[in-house]
Amino acid sequence: MRIPILAVLLLVTLLPASGRADTPTVCFTPGQDCTDLVVSEIANAKQQILVQAYSFTSVPILAALKAAHGRGVDVEVIVDKSSARQGPSGSRYSAATYLTNAGIPVWVDTKVAIAHNKVMVIDGQRVITGSFNFTAAAQNHNAENLLVLDDSALVAQYRTNWERRRAASTQYVETLPSGPVEGE
Repeated sequence: MRIPILAVLLLVTLLPASGRADTPTVCFTPGQDCTDLVVSEIANAKQQILVQAYSFTSVPILAALKAAHGRGVDVEVIVDKSSARQGPSGSRYSAATYLTNAGIPVWVDTKVAIAHNKVMVIDGQRVITGSFNFTAAAQNHNAENLLVLDDSALVAQYRTNWERRRAASTQYVETLPSGPVEGE
């Protein structure tokens, strides 16, 4: 039995989008505003943002996470040791401290040499990933890439990995008086 090509195309067009990979959003630096793309995705979050960050000093991204938390979004963050320790200037104020002061749970991935992930899982529906660290240098000085993916199978894998890394991490508890985050 032969099925007309038009019928096959119509069937594929009518299939539900869940489980199918949609076209990813791609951003590159220099030349594009990847920080703004991340901030926009955070601003559109409704329920949950799970973050894994290697280097994390971007004030706009940190502020967007704080604002999301303030409007009731469940924000949880895993950072590399470098984002939780004293800065080069001697300041002990870090991204981990800023987020903890904002009431956002933070874990430090201490079981690996470097927790080099740059990931956000948003509302269990989207993943932000790529080489783009959440820093001003990534936006203003480096050649970086960023992807926003809407693929349920990939989202599930990233969420599972986030949960695995959190289980291997230590909760960050230090808070300090409010102050600037270094590196911006």
